[in-house]
Amino acid sequence: MHFRPYPGITVAAALMLAFLLGLGVWQLQRLQWKLALIGQVHRNMAAAPLTLDEALRRGPAAEYRRVTLHGRYGNAHEAYVFDIGPEGAPVFHVVVPFTTDDGRVLLVDRGIVPRDLKNPATRPDGIDNREAAFTGVWRTTLPPGFFTAPADAAHRIWFSRDIAAIARADKVRLAAPVLIEADATPNPGGWPRGGQTRVDFRNEHLQYAITWFLMAAGLLGVYIAYHVSKGRLVLTRRD
Repeated sequence: MHFRPYPGITVAAALMLAFLLGLGVWQLQRLQWKLALIGQVHRNMAAAPLTLDEALRRGPAAEYRRVTLHGRYGNAHEAYVFDIGPEGAPVFHVVVPFTTDDGRVLLVDRGIVPRDLKNPATRPDGIDNREAAFTGVWRTTLPPGFFTAPADAAHRIWFSRDIAAIARADKVRLAAPVLIEADATPNPGGWPRGGQTRVDFRNEHLQYAITWFLMAAGLLGVYIAYHVSKGRLVLTRRD
């Protein structure tokens, strides 16, 4: 084999090859991180429920843990978070303050209702202000993004789970900056429908890694073919 590489092309190709391989390795690392995250979430969801005090002590480690609370819903202060439901139709998450027996307040996502059941008068069976116990999932939420539509405060409609803004609107001080997502235990009348916690994380890192590695292989192939076409790379021995 005889090889006389073009210096400039070789340097550029080497840099591009290193970049593409680096992206592929990074995606493999992200894959391992995502698999570990998914495994931890499923372990947390399967674990026994915590008390509120246990969840507060765990801090961020309580994410996706089930928590059992005792107290009363503040159904007179329903807030509505717009979303697309499991069947692709617009829905509202019904978020209400929940006051525990010892006076601490948390926001609870009781579940979803279709648009025509947003008005609580259309689902009176699901409104219960008596003392109750329920189990939900401990979730932290992200603040609204730059492109998130502003809230419709007059109708108590939000377009992100902005728990800080909802708490301010209700003039309540939260025991923790979290949202408790009610489990799938049916409510009287069937609405709101709980059990909306999403654990189906998107995981396409392996496909991304393969794509970057294939691009790296393609670049190497083009580099070799170009040098062969210019007579700078001879793969067979010349007599």
